Order: sequence, then structure tokens, then C-alpha cells
Amino acid sequence: MSDRAKILLVDDREENLIALEAILSSLDLVPVRARSGEEALKALLNTEFALILLDVRMPGMDGFETAAHIKRRERTRNIPIIFLTVVDSAPDYAFRSYSAGAVDYLTKPFDPWVLRAKVAVFVELYNMNRRLTEQASMLRDRLVGELPPGDASDQGAVLPELSRRLAAVEDEFIRVGELARKTGDPSLTGALADLSHRLDHLRAGLDALS
Repeated sequence: MSDRAKILLVDDREENLIALEAILSSLDLVPVRARSGEEALKALLNTEFALILLDVRMPGMDGFETAAHIKRRERTRNIPIIFLTVVDSAPDYAFRSYSAGAVDYLTKPFDPWVLRAKVAVFVELYNMNRRLTEQASMLRDRLVGELPPGDASDQGAVLPELSRRLAAVEDEFIRVGELARKTGDPSLTGALADLSHRLDHLRAGLDALS
């Protein structure tokens, strides 16, 4: 897996986009700009993103409407969204953000370290999910598509390698879980639980074949 994770930055103000890119510059990711909700939806048509940083206050289609479109699409509904807005926003903005499906809500000016830490964990989870999908695909291809039924000798050669690769993902999951606990971010609980379930399911399937 060589492609770096992409993060969609959605804000109508150029200076805010520049600031976000500077904050995230130390992370191993590719920031993609969108100056409006419409531009964001176009970018999401053909590009896979690990996370969306979405400004609430934008002319035309605001952040809430943009998020509603994102969550209605099958392709994009599971992409985590962090809403960003100024500190003097309406008091119901936080409630509306979570109701729109956001995993978090930050007010400007926000602590750069906090934002960078949150983004780093979501990118790690995204990369782990991709690796897990690759392992599951390899398991299917090698044991269903390539190996003759009942060929125990070939399966015996393949299974240890698959188990080793899965163990590496499991070790990384433990590391990311510890990082998430240090940040104290409750928005990561659901993503971690889902990934843990996928790991357990794949491990159980592999163990059943061993």
C-alpha cells in the first residue's frame, strides 16, 4: 500500500486552507482543497478520502448541507467529518454538527496540536482498514481462487504468511489504540470498535483454516 491517505479540507477562505495545510504538514498525508461545498462534493466523486475537515460557515451551501449530501451517498457516508467553525457561532452549532453525522466539532482558533493529533489517529485507522482489506482480499484470492480444493501442502505454505501479516496489523492496532487513549478523544471509540471487530472476524476465519 504505497498511496498516502488524502484529507479533504473544505473552507471558502484561502488563509484558513493555508493554515490547515501548515498544521498538517508534518503528517504523512495529502491535503486536497475545496473552496465550497459544491467543490467538495465534486472532489468526493472520484477520490477516496480518509477524513474531511469541513467549515460550517460558507456562502451558498454551508457545512451542514454539504455534510447531509455526503452522508446520503453510499460511497462517502462512512468518511469521518470534523466540523470547524469560529468560536462565536450559534449555540446550537455543536448539536447540529453531531446530528449531521460529524465525529467531532472544533472551534477556531483551535489548538494546532489537538487538531493534528485527531487527524493523525483517523489517518492511522484509515490506513489500517486499507491494510486489513488487503489481507482479507489476499486470503480470499489465495485460498479460493488459486489453491486447488484440499491441497493441504499449498495451504500450509500460505497460511503462516497470512497469519504473520495479520499479526502485524493487530500489533499496529494496539499501538493506535494506545495513541487514541492518550488523546482522550471519545469520537474515536466507534472507529476503533469497528476495526477491532473486523480484525477479530478475520483472525477467526484464518484460525479456522489453520
